[in-house]
Amino acid sequence: MTGAVDVLVVGAGPTGLTLALQARDHGAHVRVVERRPEAFRPSRALILHPRTLEGLRPLGVTDALLGLADTAPTARLHLGPRVVRAGLGDLALPDTAFPYLSLIRQADVERVLATALADRGVEVERGTELLAVRDGRHGADAVLRSGAGTEMIRCPYVAGCDGPVSTVRACAGIGWHGRPYAVEAVLADIDLSRAPGCGGAEAFAGRRGLLLLFPLGERAAWRLLATRASGGAHGAAFGQPGPAVPRTELQRLLTDVGLDATIERLAWSARVPLQYRLARRFRRGRLFLLGDAAHNYSPATGQGMNAGIQDAVNLGWKLGFAVRACDGEPADELGAEVLLDSYDRERRPVAHRRLLLTHAAFWAEASTGRVPSWLRAVAAPIGAPAVPVLLDRRRLVAEGIRVISQLRVSYRNSPLSVEGTPRLRGAPRPGDRLPDATVSAGGPAQRLHHLLARPGVHLLLQRDADPLPDATSGPDVDVLRLMNSPGQGLMAVRPDGHVGFTCGATDAAGLNGWLALIGAAALSASRL
Repeated sequence: MTGAVDVLVVGAGPTGLTLALQARDHGAHVRVVERRPEAFRPSRALILHPRTLEGLRPLGVTDALLGLADTAPTARLHLGPRVVRAGLGDLALPDTAFPYLSLIRQADVERVLATALADRGVEVERGTELLAVRDGRHGADAVLRSGAGTEMIRCPYVAGCDGPVSTVRACAGIGWHGRPYAVEAVLADIDLSRAPGCGGAEAFAGRRGLLLLFPLGERAAWRLLATRASGGAHGAAFGQPGPAVPRTELQRLLTDVGLDATIERLAWSARVPLQYRLARRFRRGRLFLLGDAAHNYSPATGQGMNAGIQDAVNLGWKLGFAVRACDGEPADELGAEVLLDSYDRERRPVAHRRLLLTHAAFWAEASTGRVPSWLRAVAAPIGAPAVPVLLDRRRLVAEGIRVISQLRVSYRNSPLSVEGTPRLRGAPRPGDRLPDATVSAGGPAQRLHHLLARPGVHLLLQRDADPLPDATSGPDVDVLRLMNSPGQGLMAVRPDGHVGFTCGATDAAGLNGWLALIGAAALSASRL
């Protein structure tokens, strides 16, 4: 049995790669295994939300991602004979550096994240499958199989980022509730006899469901995503591409929504069975569930990849701090429990709310019931003239994006959210996401998130706050005085961009107690 690893990450999709980066950048030795021998598979996800980009920014990957993304996407919504044009870039979101929806293939996201991980000396071990894992008192014991044979390892923690049919979830004995949808997705890369619009996305709302065309095909010019009544069981795992769809069926989908174009070339297609499910817990002992292993959603509002990445941003730093809190020695088990338990307490309620959101949206988009079919086929065309008026209300659109993107997520009920005395007025509450803003830190004005775009805990002091003791600074704790913020208070910002501790005065004892709670105090003290 071999060791020398703190966190075994099972699965090298966007969730697993992000978790490995976040844990690695916060002190953990990570190992990433992926049962698929090849990296490429047709992308299912095609969008990154603003909050996801905020979470990835301290990992140093956003520039590379945005270089591959369309950050000013346009779309045409076809409602019967009416066509409504919409722009999804430059939204009214002044408190984020990413006020837009970014269209980018999942395969491109994985390539950028894997490259960043390789730059840190961690290579994804493809063709390596987790056969079994067991939670134990002194570590998690895992059995791996690769071309070199079978291997047993013991490590402090195992993160299951291994999709809907999760081996980690099965071995942990964690059930999940939900059910399959009666509607399935159809994916295809196609070339058309003529372009349907002006180069942006095309959305068709028909009686039988929704059909989308994105100029993001990997093997042809267009990626088709459609929904239709499920054809029954055909052996494919939920959320995974299954059998191919005949060209005649794809052409019928285009014809049914009124698109006058012929499929000239079909490069690839698949049926994808869909479900909505939520794991009953996200942690059991040393075993954790993230992404599709913890929750499954419909494609509505583009949550899957974003939800997994946001899970990873939340958990990665906690694992890093837990295993590296004593300068290379495992953290005290009792001291780490509150920190690690907070992952389930914070992320599972968010996942439940997201499931309700996507379920409602998918009912309207894709259900074949009489009411949603009538809404799409009859009511939507009648109401189409009002859509441009609604889209012109940028604040209304921006509020919708805030909800979809999870910019409104708060962890106020988390044990890691601590408010000191006196209360810090006029600032985000502990647990809230830290908004971006223009600040002055003794030099030219800069955006706050730019100043905090690196791993670790960030302590923000108001202009007149007393200096902090030297023991609270170090490689993992960064101190920044905001000269344009009058007052004597302070705020501690977690590595995932959420506020952890606030106080209207420089309460060194309260701050150190919070740092000890998350394991950062020991990290700093040991490296001064």
